[in-house]
Amino acid sequence: MTLLVHTFVYDEHRRSRLLDDPEDGSDMAGTEVCRTTLWGSDAARALGARFLPELATGDLYVEPEDVDDFLAECELLHRNAATLAGGGGDRRDYVVARLANITRAALRARAVGGGVLVR
Repeated sequence: MTLLVHTFVYDEHRRSRLLDDPEDGSDMAGTEVCRTTLWGSDAARALGARFLPELATGDLYVEPEDVDDFLAECELLHRNAATLAGGGGDRRDYVVARLANITRAALRARAVGGGVLVR
């Protein structure tokens, strides 16, 4: 299975609706094992990540009011991609590419007042 990142918005009844994903495959956030070996790893936690480690135990919902903090976390992990990659046995370019996809979804969310879902 593959982890996918989506942007969502709430309607007037507070029901979430997923926006269309990019058609270029940039919705991929990693393989299922990345839940624990990458995003939920000790290395991610040691760097100060608090959103993405939630994937170790379930899906990640970033509410609209938390998107800026989530983007800051993505930037932190990007700056430390080599450390993050080494901890889980991934290549740095793999981590950077997945983080780029996640960041793009978060930027779309910020632009429309929405949130981010990784599942």
